[in-house]
Amino acid sequence: MTEKHPSPGISRNQRLSDEGLQRLEKQLASGAGISEQVLAQWIRRYGDAARKRIRAAGRKCPN
Repeated sequence: MTEKHPSPGISRNQRLSDEGLQRLEKQLASGAGISEQVLAQWIRRYGDAARKRIRAAGRKCPN
């Protein structure tokens, strides 16, 4: 009898999609109080694309 091994999760390329950036835009547009730490995570994950969206929403980008 063979053991069934779990399939690996979602690949990094699939996680770093336009869908994720759309979620960021939606959160920024809703006026949610997103902390600087969370914004920094978005920037680490999506880079300049996230930075542009954060600035466009009138928020300061964390370092």
